[in-house]
Amino acid sequence: MVLSGGGKESAVNKIEEADSLLSHMTRGEKAQLLQRLARDLRDAFPGIDSIPGVCGGDPCIVRTRIPVWVLVQARRLGTSEADLLRSYPSLRAKTWPTPGLIIVHIGMRSTNK
Repeated sequence: MVLSGGGKESAVNKIEEADSLLSHMTRGEKAQLLQRLARDLRDAFPGIDSIPGVCGGDPCIVRTRIPVWVLVQARRLGTSEADLLRSYPSLRAKTWPTPGLIIVHIGMRSTNK
C-alpha cells in the first residue's frame, strides 16, 4: 500500500495498514511491538512516570507512589473510579489516567526492570 501525503486520510490509511499487519503477527511479535511503542511514547504521558528505586521502578502516578497496576487491578475487581479517588486523595479526576494510557505504561513494566 502506498500512502499519500499528510492529512486525516493518510492517518486513516496508516492505521488500516497497521491493523492489517497486526492481524498477521504472533502474540510475541505484538508484545515486542507494544514494548517498542511504550519506549517511544514514554515522555508523551506526563501523568505517569517510572523512576528506578521508586515502587520497584513500576509506572506510578506522577508525584505519588501509587503504582498504576494497583489502580488497574482495583478497577478489574470492580472498584469504582469515585471510590479510588476517595481512597487516594492525592489523585484528581482531571489527572486520572485513561485506560489506553494505563495499558501503554503497563507494557513498560517489563522494559524498566
